[in-house]
Amino acid sequence: MSDPKIADKKPAVIELEAGTYKWCQCGLSQNQPFCDGGHAGTDFTPLPFTIDEKKKVALCQCKHTQGSPFCDGSHSKLD
Repeated sequence: MSDPKIADKKPAVIELEAGTYKWCQCGLSQNQPFCDGGHAGTDFTPLPFTIDEKKKVALCQCKHTQGSPFCDGSHSKLD
């Protein structure tokens, strides 16, 4: 598997508490947009990211963003 699976063509807009999270890069997690280990057996690994204070974020679910893990609108260019 060299291309990620598109989990959704819209971002997950959620409020996160301060802390470290693991964003799913493969699209196989059943706990989108976070990693649940679904990448096992692929070349993908989760992307750790840190939120310094409680805030609302838009996390990419199409897995094609250039600003991982945050949505950059790439989903609007997908077929």
